[in-house]
Amino acid sequence: MEYAQLAGVLLRMDIIGQKAGKRLVAELKDRTGEIELTWFQGLSWVQKMLEPGNSYLVYGRLSFYNGQAQMVHPELEIIRPDQPIEKNFLEPVYSTTEKLKSRGLGGRQIGKLTQVLFGMLREQDIPENLPASVLQQLNLISRYQAIRQIHFPQSPAEYEAAAKRLKFEEFFMAQMRMGLLRSGRHRHSKGVVFDKVGNLFNEFYKNHLPFELTNAQKRVIREIRNDTARGKQMNRLLQGDVGSGKTIVALLLMLLSADNDCQSCLMAPTEILARQHFAGISRLLEKMGVNVRLLTGSTKAAERKKLLKELEEGSCQILIGTHAVIEDMVQFKQLGLVIIDEQHRFGVAQRAKLWQKAAIPPHVLVMTATPIPRTLAMTAYGDLDYSVIDELPPGRQPIATVHRLESQRSKVMDFLRSEIDKGRQAYIIFPLIEESDKLDYENLMKGYENVKAYFPEPKYWISMVHGRQPADQKEQNMQRFVSRDTQIMVSTTVIEVGVDVPNASVMVIENAEKFGLSQLHQLRGRVGRGAEKSFCILITGSKLGNDARERIKVMTATGNGFEIAEKDLELRGPGEIEGTRQSGALNFKLAHLVQDRDILEIAGKMASGLIENDQELNSADNLPLKNFLRQQKGGVLWSKIS
Repeated sequence: MEYAQLAGVLLRMDIIGQKAGKRLVAELKDRTGEIELTWFQGLSWVQKMLEPGNSYLVYGRLSFYNGQAQMVHPELEIIRPDQPIEKNFLEPVYSTTEKLKSRGLGGRQIGKLTQVLFGMLREQDIPENLPASVLQQLNLISRYQAIRQIHFPQSPAEYEAAAKRLKFEEFFMAQMRMGLLRSGRHRHSKGVVFDKVGNLFNEFYKNHLPFELTNAQKRVIREIRNDTARGKQMNRLLQGDVGSGKTIVALLLMLLSADNDCQSCLMAPTEILARQHFAGISRLLEKMGVNVRLLTGSTKAAERKKLLKELEEGSCQILIGTHAVIEDMVQFKQLGLVIIDEQHRFGVAQRAKLWQKAAIPPHVLVMTATPIPRTLAMTAYGDLDYSVIDELPPGRQPIATVHRLESQRSKVMDFLRSEIDKGRQAYIIFPLIEESDKLDYENLMKGYENVKAYFPEPKYWISMVHGRQPADQKEQNMQRFVSRDTQIMVSTTVIEVGVDVPNASVMVIENAEKFGLSQLHQLRGRVGRGAEKSFCILITGSKLGNDARERIKVMTATGNGFEIAEKDLELRGPGEIEGTRQSGALNFKLAHLVQDRDILEIAGKMASGLIENDQELNSADNLPLKNFLRQQKGGVLWSKIS
């Protein structure tokens, strides 16, 4: 429901209930009818304010309870007998807290203080920060006018003009900061020159490529080829949906690096994923004589010593590993390319350590399987060049996604049994309940026991993985599933990234309403990696909120990760999308990435055009902007680590 402001006479008020259920209920009447006002906190203070028979102005969110209109914890102001009840002007509303209210500082009092402060401000106290050419082109009001009108508009049109100007400013400044970083990097950074496509790349492409590349993969390789040939360090984000073929692109680029007498390093977030990358890449390159090595925390001392020597001499061309690759003792002869898989799993400082292992900074490719909406990518990752693989390889079967209620569990388990009896494997995932590690564990153990009842040993074997397990036990249990020693993996979301099991054909997600859209999509992407038809089953209770119902509906309707990410952005805002929390670029006060997409698009175009024409912002028109950006203390961008 929307917020509303009402003026009327207080008919009555009562204290209802005891202890925790205690509340103050009052009834306000105007010429259209009656409304119930309810307070659960600050009762004694509100009681002192209220007097039946007096007139009051109330403001709050309108809702309905048992068919009766109601406001919970409304703002409150007494109307004096000599004061007109109805107002013919727009009044700002400021958020406040019960503690402030109890000290007489509610929204209206803050409004009055703001008005007094504005009376003391002169236009020169809020200097303009946008170039005059931008203001003129977009017909925007001045900064001083906008801030005054957003607080005290004389009409809805004045408010709209102020909101438009301030939203544009927020988007524009974010885009300028990103664009200047990117421009500076392009101009000043040095990078290894990959000036030739040699025998290794061509040999693999012509004779060993397991399938025809999609047009999207070919486009991305061209973009990266251009980047790496310029003599500037590449910093590129490669995003693609689960199964879009990012790894084969990464492999071709590592061969390109080897053709140019450089080494490459692929860093994965878990040992099991590093091992899978190593096994897959070694298999593809086994006939080509390329030296590919693996380095993890569990690499034996003698093997490690030999590997480190090969790296320093340059005979190891491709290194695949976990965090172990960033240790000080790991030194390369000529590191030319760094590929980071699932960037959000690594901290800034960890990634920076790789940069320091080469005299000339290596090219950097950051890969993520979390599709990012274009609007978000423009804003959160605008300092990076980014490529998108927006096409799945041909022949890949879509994953059939269905919604089942808790009451249909036995049918779901029967279906699981039929798939396992065909030789397939299945995941059963339980949510993490952030508030309680203990509840998480209990929920998982209860679920595990239920699964065991359906699938008794020794006919069936189950792996269980959760956050409380030591790392080596977790790896061992995952490995058992990978090697098909177990048919079922019962897990929390720790498997969201890091397990590739082509034989797994069913993903069951328990309490699916507790997961976000992007997370559901990531989990679903753990199946459908083989030739067999795969299924994702979302199990929920019968009572679902509107948002949860919408998420389930989207998941069953589409398998397109970019559509899902757009919807997730719409439902939850940017805060939950991986990587954005570190950017500091999304702390907008007025602007909204979804609702104000048109303003964002314009701000992006204006910012890039301005930087293109005046990279240093030295023209007289751009100097106020330059000074403003200099004064701003923006958040540290995760990619700004060289």
